[in-house]
Amino acid sequence: MSKVLMPAPQGSDLHAVEGDSGPPLVGYVREYMRDPVTLWRRRYEQYGPVSWFGAIGGRTVSLLGPDACGVALVNKDKAFANGPGWRRLIGPFFDRGLMLLDFDEHLEHRRIMQQAFTNQRLARYTEALNPAVEAGLDEWKPQQDFRIYPAVKKLTLDLATSIFMGGAEGTSSARMDRINRSFMDCVQAATAIVRVPVPGGRWRRGLVGRKVLEQFLRSYLPARRAGDGEDLFSALCHVESEDGQRFSDDDVINHMVFLLMAAHDTSTITISTMMQYLGQHPEWQQRCREESAALGTSSVSFDQLDRLVSLDLVMKESMRLVSPVPSMMRMTVADTEVLGHFIPARTMVAITPHFTHHMHEYWPDPERFDPGRFAEDRREDKVHRYAWQPFGGGVHKCLGMYFSGAEIKTIMHHMLQRYEWSVDPGYRAPLDFTSLPYPKDGQPIDLRPRTAVPAR
Repeated sequence: MSKVLMPAPQGSDLHAVEGDSGPPLVGYVREYMRDPVTLWRRRYEQYGPVSWFGAIGGRTVSLLGPDACGVALVNKDKAFANGPGWRRLIGPFFDRGLMLLDFDEHLEHRRIMQQAFTNQRLARYTEALNPAVEAGLDEWKPQQDFRIYPAVKKLTLDLATSIFMGGAEGTSSARMDRINRSFMDCVQAATAIVRVPVPGGRWRRGLVGRKVLEQFLRSYLPARRAGDGEDLFSALCHVESEDGQRFSDDDVINHMVFLLMAAHDTSTITISTMMQYLGQHPEWQQRCREESAALGTSSVSFDQLDRLVSLDLVMKESMRLVSPVPSMMRMTVADTEVLGHFIPARTMVAITPHFTHHMHEYWPDPERFDPGRFAEDRREDKVHRYAWQPFGGGVHKCLGMYFSGAEIKTIMHHMLQRYEWSVDPGYRAPLDFTSLPYPKDGQPIDLRPRTAVPAR
């Protein structure tokens, strides 16, 4: 039964937001975890682009489609805050990361952090990626039914440790496995139904995981402060804004915990998705391989990545089909309106890029893998400013988006030169949206070494 979130102010020409609570206690959370696109499509057809739904902890307003999402992303009246929105879900685990800061404080931290993501630094990070990727792939054992998702997840965590931290000297493989598990515990705790630290519960595992990550990073902090390394950890210890502002020790730790999670989880999702679709579309796999081979080197440079045009198209289409961050949370800190609907202060709001990316109103045949959508002669992503928004938008647009693209394309460049692979054309990954999307079956592929591998 439809109810309004809150009546619009008397005398206002705004509409109240309608919606329904769904099943008791959990609302629509379980349905979202199974298939968010189907859920959002049904609600879009029932209520339009702005409606409220029941979720753990109360009511949340969903913004569906690029027009509604764009209002919150642009945030002209500064009514939508990241911090209190994300804090309800991931705050205890990733609090004080850049994504959870707002307004003047966010701008101050972003100005400092952007010095760690200049083109010059990105070039150095890419240079360091090449031998680290080679070393990681040396450990792979190609076979039929190779589970690409866990293999890539381990690889990207190792790369994050290497490139972001400059290595984890003295750390055993068992401890690194514990660090990986801690990241997963922190991410998955966001959708815990019991949100108190009950022994054995998901929320408690997340809190313990956060402590493990903090202790791990703090053990390396003094050396990074004292050194002059080229890794991101060292950069955050030393970079400063144009007016001389620098990060405190706590700032560095908070940003590193968040960045390590964001760097390896989102890249893993995109790479495993690319591997699936390239396995199902061998013509695109060969097209990407030929462009990589044309570079004449396995150690690709940051500047050379721009020449991998087909790989870039495949990456963008994979991010459309499986958005690494399917929803983005906000909370209103003042009364506001979206597309003529009144949203009161202290309302949880969900921005939904994953649904936008599957809207047939903007994307012809949206479930079909078609990298050519992003080619210059088509540019379907330009039909609306926010038709394609995997990195968000506005002042909170992902600062690491260019590093992410460089890491993904560098890894794929190496894999294209080393391997060939195939995937059953009828295969559809059983995605679990409990936190960030991941394939519950590990995403199996038939991975084979190439007969001729270029010299390093």
